[in-house]
Amino acid sequence: MKTIAQVLRDDGTFPNSVLPLVAFQGAFDLAGGDLAHRIEDVFTANGWGGGWRNGIYGFHHYHSSAHEVLGVYRGSARVQLGGERGITVHIAAGDVVVIPAGVAHKNLGASLDFAVVGAYPDGQRWDMNSGKAGERPGADKRIARVALPRRDPVHGAGGPLLELWGAPRENTR
Repeated sequence: MKTIAQVLRDDGTFPNSVLPLVAFQGAFDLAGGDLAHRIEDVFTANGWGGGWRNGIYGFHHYHSSAHEVLGVYRGSARVQLGGERGITVHIAAGDVVVIPAGVAHKNLGASLDFAVVGAYPDGQRWDMNSGKAGERPGADKRIARVALPRRDPVHGAGGPLLELWGAPRENTR
């Protein structure tokens, strides 16, 4: 598994975040049965709930009230992160992307079978923002109040997300 972390800064339209976007390439083995169900089980066990299955919207959007994790269980896609001047990544089955509150994301094109499991840290409820005039500064204030997760959605209490985000680690004793 390869871990990629990238900070995507405010571009004037999308707030993005001081927390890095984190991608775990090859986080899940493709063998071993129903990948969507396995991803859901791992996310839930690590305190990331409110799960759903679908794709990624084909327009720039972000959540100002929750962090989001996406686990690809089928197909592949090119996703733009951080708005028009952001980065483009290729994600495929078995990959996981953890998107901090405020970071814009958009599906630029996907295989016909592309599908993800999405979830949020327990207690966080997502909203939808698209960079329209008037969303900020309210969105900025909500982003500043979003708590750091207690556990990495893939690796749990000892996972790299907590270190990358400077989150306090859950006591595992």
